[in-house]
Amino acid sequence: MQGLVYKSTGSWYLLLDEEGNFRDARIKGKLKIDEDISSTNPIAVGDTVTFDIEEGTTDNGIITGVKDRHNYMVRVSPHNKHQKHIIAANIDLALLVASIADPRTSTGFIDRFLITAEAYHIPAIIVVNKMDLLKEKHEDVLQQWQEMYGLAGYEVFPLSATDPNTLATLKTRIQGATTLFSGHSGVGKSTLINQFIPGIDIKTNVVSGWSGKGQHTTTFAEMFDLPGGGKIIDTPGVKEFGLIDFEREELSQYFPEMRVVLNDCKFNNCLHVNEPGCAVKQGVINKTIAEDRYVSYVAILESIEKKW
Repeated sequence: MQGLVYKSTGSWYLLLDEEGNFRDARIKGKLKIDEDISSTNPIAVGDTVTFDIEEGTTDNGIITGVKDRHNYMVRVSPHNKHQKHIIAANIDLALLVASIADPRTSTGFIDRFLITAEAYHIPAIIVVNKMDLLKEKHEDVLQQWQEMYGLAGYEVFPLSATDPNTLATLKTRIQGATTLFSGHSGVGKSTLINQFIPGIDIKTNVVSGWSGKGQHTTTFAEMFDLPGGGKIIDTPGVKEFGLIDFEREELSQYFPEMRVVLNDCKFNNCLHVNEPGCAVKQGVINKTIAEDRYVSYVAILESIEKKW
């Protein structure tokens, strides 16, 4: 039998079987998975799995295998910085919910998310939530984000999750797709999903007044069906989006605006820092590559361990 994983708690999984019934399932013994993917979780939301009915029960499943994934999204495991954690599998779209204030999302966090999506061949979009809370001093930041990420080829959707009138364009964008929702705790991710799926009532929480940071409300990844077609994968809020298994020499390939000029660099192993004849640095001068994106690239490059 086959099932689609809708929820993972780490030990139990909620599957939708081929007959349209939900059932609980677990892994028994060692599950054989793709040896090329070393992760802390062998099964993720969005996976299609094979299962048998557990002896002595009529409903519970025993997962026996995982079907090939067409893609997946990872981050550093929260328990081991040297291991991957698969966030979700078989995704059509990666959506990052960010906010300029209450709480503030750094562009470094946004860039790490976008880089990971690029590396795993998943189209990504940025939602700037809490527009109703923006003060005049924040308007310049919004404009900067729109120009910077627009220049890189990303769609940016400014909205307020509490105002349904601002959601129409995004609703159309995700219709029919399996969309991963990610972001810091407190950016309004759950509020947004509640708007798209009336009656689902995902728990929401306010941002802590003294810390300016959100509190975790989603504990495990879970998938929900969108009315009219498509699915949303809700994921726990993350403080940092750690990169794993990235090579310094390959990093610029995951910046779309840099990727288009890489062949114009004088040296094919150019890291775009001190080398002469660098097309990326020339792009910054020509303003075809945003300076802040280049600064972010250099910071991320320096954070990747050298192999020599």
